[in-house]
Amino acid sequence: MTELLVAKVILAVVMALSGALIVWAARATASGRLGRNEAVGIRTASTLSSDQAWLAAHRAARSVTEAAGWSAVATAVVVPFTPGPGQLVTVVGIGTAALLVLALVGARRGVRAATALPPSDRPS
Repeated sequence: MTELLVAKVILAVVMALSGALIVWAARATASGRLGRNEAVGIRTASTLSSDQAWLAAHRAARSVTEAAGWSAVATAVVVPFTPGPGQLVTVVGIGTAALLVLALVGARRGVRAATALPPSDRPS
């Protein structure tokens, strides 16, 4: 195998698996199957402050966070068809940037939702 082919295989697998994990996490946290924790999800002081805040944050962020994951999966699909190293770097760079921007937008939506809860749903 050529070095370019090895790079394509590794990058496609990493992007596909990371994208699938992000989509799974977005769905699991928004549904409540994956509760408040220190490992996966939007972990800020406001989202970790209560179970209600955690759920509100992840429900608000779900669509954008899923889009972040799907952008990584789409990148993985395109990677094998890149003709050269320059195009490979460009495709992976754009896919990674899309993932990052969408994840940050989702996190911002989530934090806003968590901080917008009525006082009765916030911890005392």
